[in-house]
Amino acid sequence: MLDQTHVEALYDCDVIDKQGEKIGSVKRVWLEDGTGKPMWAEVHTGLFGMRESFVPIQQGSVAGGAITVPVSKQQVKDAPSLHTDHDHMTDEEQDALYRHYGMIPQAKTGEHDRLDGAAGRQAAQQRSSDRTGRHAGDAAEVTLSEERLDVGTRKVESGRVRLVKHTVTEERNVTVPVTHEEVRVVREPVEGGAADRAFADEQAEMTLHREEPVVQKRVEATERVRLEKDAVTEQRDVKGEVRKERVDVEREGDRHDRR
Repeated sequence: MLDQTHVEALYDCDVIDKQGEKIGSVKRVWLEDGTGKPMWAEVHTGLFGMRESFVPIQQGSVAGGAITVPVSKQQVKDAPSLHTDHDHMTDEEQDALYRHYGMIPQAKTGEHDRLDGAAGRQAAQQRSSDRTGRHAGDAAEVTLSEERLDVGTRKVESGRVRLVKHTVTEERNVTVPVTHEEVRVVREPVEGGAADRAFADEQAEMTLHREEPVVQKRVEATERVRLEKDAVTEQRDVKGEVRKERVDVEREGDRHDRR
């Protein structure tokens, strides 16, 4: 059970649900009139911490800079939104929270003061415990609320792309001209000459040449390949359920509803 000695330790501490999941952080504390006991905490929740939810802390336990409460994160998420006037919580507003969390108060605790610090706590303890709800002459009013969708973006990893270089072998056919030498016989007549020697065996020899293809390999760079990123913007539809409050007028006796 929390008491006044725990109040200062509650500010900005983490709120942990009964499953050990973080709900949010405490931004304001509401005290019971007369006793000054901490009853409710306003906790920043939601995707961007823009929503304020009321969490019961009467049965919470504080340890290690966090308060553990006997409710679930989903219960806090679905808790009714309250628009308190002059930093006071009426019995009706408190009853709505008790009904939502399935809690049955042992007695009416009266209105609650929102506590913003040590000075606020001292002032709250000095306020009288006989406050009533807000009235303006003979008029009665209620405040309607509705939820809004706050949509943003965050960067996540969608995949990885890499360049992988490997070697392949392929056949190439190249035509190259080659030259070879051939022999031909040329005959020329000899005129007016006498043979200077007798008949004898004789031979003449000539060397022939030819070209052969020679294959050599060399490595040269042909192109550079790199990866670059471009940012592409596209439109995405985001859907979400939001709640809003409606008001009905009920008359006793001849009862009917009017939207």
